[in-house]
Parts: sequence; structure tokens; C-alpha cells
Amino acid sequence: MKFAIIKERKNPPDKRAVLSPKAAVALQKIFPHAKVIVESDDNRTFSDEEYRQNGIEVKESIEECDVLLGVKEVPVEALIPQKKYFFFSHTIKKQPYNRKLLKAVLEKNIELFDHEVITYPNGVRVVAFGRYAGIVGAYNSLRTLGLKFNSFTLPRANTLKDQAELIAELNKITFPKVKIVLTGKGRVGNAAREILAAAPIKEVNAEDFLTEDFDEAVFTQIDVLDYNKRKDGQLLNMKDFFDHPEQYDSDFMKFAKVSDVFIAGHFYGDGAPYLFTREDAKRPDFKIKVVGDISCDIDGPVASTLRACTIADPNYGYDPVKETEVDFMQPNAIAVMAVDTLPSELPRDASEGFGESFLKEVIPAFFNGDKDGILQRAQMTKNGMLTENFKYLQGYVDGTA
Repeated sequence: MKFAIIKERKNPPDKRAVLSPKAAVALQKIFPHAKVIVESDDNRTFSDEEYRQNGIEVKESIEECDVLLGVKEVPVEALIPQKKYFFFSHTIKKQPYNRKLLKAVLEKNIELFDHEVITYPNGVRVVAFGRYAGIVGAYNSLRTLGLKFNSFTLPRANTLKDQAELIAELNKITFPKVKIVLTGKGRVGNAAREILAAAPIKEVNAEDFLTEDFDEAVFTQIDVLDYNKRKDGQLLNMKDFFDHPEQYDSDFMKFAKVSDVFIAGHFYGDGAPYLFTREDAKRPDFKIKVVGDISCDIDGPVASTLRACTIADPNYGYDPVKETEVDFMQPNAIAVMAVDTLPSELPRDASEGFGESFLKEVIPAFFNGDKDGILQRAQMTKNGMLTENFKYLQGYVDGTA
């Protein structure tokens, strides 16, 4: 079986790869009947020469390969018919901008496996870049804090080599006396916490954060039951929140009243209350001046996130009175960092971490008869049709829903 690491063609092109040279070598060693071929790409974080030096073949064409491994969406015109593809298709939520892509996948009889739905039987994702979104997102949020308060400067994350260099830059900074609230305790939130702690910024519990004053920068990491409350006043568990989010109201304002910086590292589920609304942001006791929205849900649970930012232009301002975008340095503006491609700012670290998981959890399924159902759960299309788990997308593909 031949696996290809394909060239990233989405604009702007992504520097990440599913398999690093080290992972490609390991794949061929563990599975002697497998061969990895790399499609030449002068933008990839690992150069063609790095793969060649590790004995991995690099070619201009990968049409001979069976399984094509990419990161971002493949442009319709670049899709090769009757192949197996892995990439983030961004279609499972019926994203309108990618309807034509999924339609073309079906028309070209492609078997599409979406990284986002490669899961264990319990629904937990197998491979993800979330950890690196958390790392870069926390760093970028602190960088935005320095710019907004004109108190320190940090280099852009994408000019630094790896996580160690990010931490080294943070260690040079004396942070002003601020309070930072971080939401989420999953991959993203915990990685963001790792960066804040390494900065180093002192971590305090939620109760002390809400009631105490500190002579130094501090942060607290909170989860859904810390910032949501049941409408009937009952104190139940997280399972109840996830099962019945409509029974809850946001209680985030108690944090917004005492926080200078908000880093959103949570997963927002359908039906859950918004953390803060545009009306909340108008309140005179709303204190937050910097929002690092790692989750980047547009016009959703974080009212100040009007759009995604780019790596080249990572900040904008939100005027809470006019509810419009403004220069983030305006005194009344909330400075927003909402880059939606954060892991690509640390492409080597992100690729190596992703590739380790992909090699360990996904590749074996091609050689063991998919005994754990990894491929079956992730496969969106087969024989020109949507698979059973994804038939709900038929109307989306047809343009009727």
C-alpha cells in the first residue's frame, strides 16, 4: 500500500504535514508492505531534502498512491478521482463554503476520511492539533495584552522555532498586574494553561480569583460548571450540563467583572448558553480588555469575535457600544485575537505531535482489518455516496438544506 504526503494547496498554503520525515520512516519500518511518497512542496515546514535524507522518495506526481494524506481542504481541481483522502474537509457542520468540495468528492468517487471524525468508540477524537492551538493561542493572547496596554513586546509566534522558544521569550517579560481567566480543561485549555504557567504567571483557584486582589499577574482555569448555572438553581454534574445545556444560563459575568484578559479555550456545544453577549459587554462593570478566542466561534458565544483573524494580521478591536470592529488600540476597544489557524504558527511541533498519533492510532487500521472501527467511523464517502453516519449531509450536498 502506498501512502502520499500531499502538497498543501489551500490559499494561504499551510506548512504542516500529516507525517514528519521521522514518522514516515517509522511507518515503513513498522509496516514493511507500506511505502511513503512525498509530493514535492517548497512551502512545507519539512523540506523535500529532509525527507530525501531520511530515505523517503519525493515526487512531482503521487497518482500511483492509494491513500493521500493532507491537512487542509484540497481544492476541487486538485482532487484525484478514485483515491482515499484524509484531510480536514470542514463540511460536517454543513459549512456553506465547502459544499462544492464535498459534492466533487462524491462525483469523483473519492473515499474521504475526515481527521475531525477519527474517533475512539466513545467519541473522543484520536488525532487533533488542539494542543498546539492552545499553546500558540495563549502566547498570542499574552502578546496582545502587551500591545494593548503598551507594557511589553513579544515577537510573533510564527517567527520562533518551537514551543521552547515561545517560553524563552515569555520568560524575558515582567507582566503587569492583571487577572487572566482561561476557560476549558480539554486539549486546548490545558495546553494554554501550560504556557501561562511556564510564562511564569501565578495560578490561583477560582474563588480567590473572584474575591482577592493580587500584587502580580495571576490566572485561573475554569470549566463549564464554574461559568454556567442551572436555571432552577440545582447543583448537578457536568454530564447534566452536556445532556441538558438548554437548562443553563451563563454565569460568566462574575469573572468578566474582575478579569482583564479572557482566553477562550473551551469547546462550545450546540444549545449551550453564550459566555457573554453584546449586551453584557456594554455593562459598565464589564472589565475585560483583551480576548484571546482560541475556539474562534464567529458571532457566537464570545460576543467580541466578529470574524477570524489571520496570522499576518492577528488582532482587531471590538467597540462594545457600537458593536462594530475598530482599531484595537482605541481606549474603549476590546482587543481581540481570534486566529483560526493557530497550530500552523508552530508547524514543526504541530506536525510531529499529530504524526505520532496518526502513526500509532490510524495507520495500523489499514493492516489489521480496521478491527477497532477507526476507519469506518471516519469514512464520510464510499462508492460515490455518503456513508450511513453522514447521510444527514445529503441535503447540504444537493443544495436543498
